[in-house]
Amino acid sequence: MSDQSPLTALIVGSGGREHTLAHACLNSPLVNRVIAAPGNPGIGQDCECVNVAADDVDALVALAENENVDLVVVGPEVPLCLGLVDKLEEKGILAYGPKADGARFEGSKTYTKELLLKYSIPTGAAAYFDDAQAAVEYLQTASFPIVVKADGLAAGKGVIIAEDFETARDTVTNMIDGGAFGSSGERVLIEECLFGEETSIHAIVSGKDYVILPTSQDHKQVFEGDKGPNTGGMGAYSPADLIDSAMMERIEREIVKPSVDGIAAEGIDFRGTLFIGLMMTASGPKVLEYNTRFGDPETQVLITRLKTDPVEIMLAAAKGELSQIDVQVKDEYAMVVVLASNGYPNSYPKGETITFPDSTGPGEHIFHAGTTNGDNGSVVTNGGRVLGVTALGADLKEASDKAYALCDKIDFASKYLRRDIGAKELKRS
Repeated sequence: MSDQSPLTALIVGSGGREHTLAHACLNSPLVNRVIAAPGNPGIGQDCECVNVAADDVDALVALAENENVDLVVVGPEVPLCLGLVDKLEEKGILAYGPKADGARFEGSKTYTKELLLKYSIPTGAAAYFDDAQAAVEYLQTASFPIVVKADGLAAGKGVIIAEDFETARDTVTNMIDGGAFGSSGERVLIEECLFGEETSIHAIVSGKDYVILPTSQDHKQVFEGDKGPNTGGMGAYSPADLIDSAMMERIEREIVKPSVDGIAAEGIDFRGTLFIGLMMTASGPKVLEYNTRFGDPETQVLITRLKTDPVEIMLAAAKGELSQIDVQVKDEYAMVVVLASNGYPNSYPKGETITFPDSTGPGEHIFHAGTTNGDNGSVVTNGGRVLGVTALGADLKEASDKAYALCDKIDFASKYLRRDIGAKELKRS
């Protein structure tokens, strides 16, 4: 793609994933201008941020038209589910991310489950309900623990592992009748609880073509030792060596290829990221969920490990030319540690001034997630997950040591982090 004219790229979103994607675009020889909507202070240090919300589809399309944008990279799931890519396509603007029919695999967990079962892709047994009484009757015959999921988008927090009948009963009642997750919880998926170690596969898909990105492992629970409530993710590392080459071949054969082929067989021209959440059970890998965008914080470790220009890959996928791309990966390991506001994922303070180190070392990045501009040029906290502190190393220990050393140079009043990101992997190795 060396004959490609320099592009203007628009990044949609404001989190750590989007800061990582903006950083990739800024460092791509294919791109000469990067705009973010709405962006964040970290992105704004290097490129133009426009105050357009990520879910304001019409305003985003207008922005892309007015700024002569060549490629829109959609970060979060909400604008995908709202049909942003469909509307951009109508205007002849290229976008990386699936149209609404493909995004529905993230927007509805029951829709995903139906596809998995239809195409015999390994997954847990499940049933779904939009009537609380029927759900409770089903639970009376179930074995525990069991998983209760809000069907729709819930910002990574709509999954409850119920250890007993009473917890499960209260959860489904709160979701369906109590509005615990708004319209997202009006239907619930009740699913067999799978045991093992969780990991994820990111595939960049273009129709029936796909490339599998390096393995990674996220840490969902808020406290060390995988305790406490689920979050959007407290840290991640890549590669995840619990998936060796033989297991990766099995995952591709049993899960990735059947998923891509099944989606295509449904008449969906999926162009974007298919993020497959897996549980590595005693009987083999099983699918927990699909997401239809890059994971956060997985993006921070995956994109920084790519030797091939990420923009080249995303552009090829959007154009339907993915089969022409040979994706190369750096030998280095990567780790991201999330600095969160104490209290997340429940209530937490905002507006705390953040102090940063004067500089970062090679292969070190501070990706902004929940930040905003304060007074007198300061940056203050504005979310539960505030920063994604990322480092590359020759091995996982070096990446870990560098990431945690950088974490210790950053401060804000309610700073909270897990100190055990990658601990299981380090113990294995």
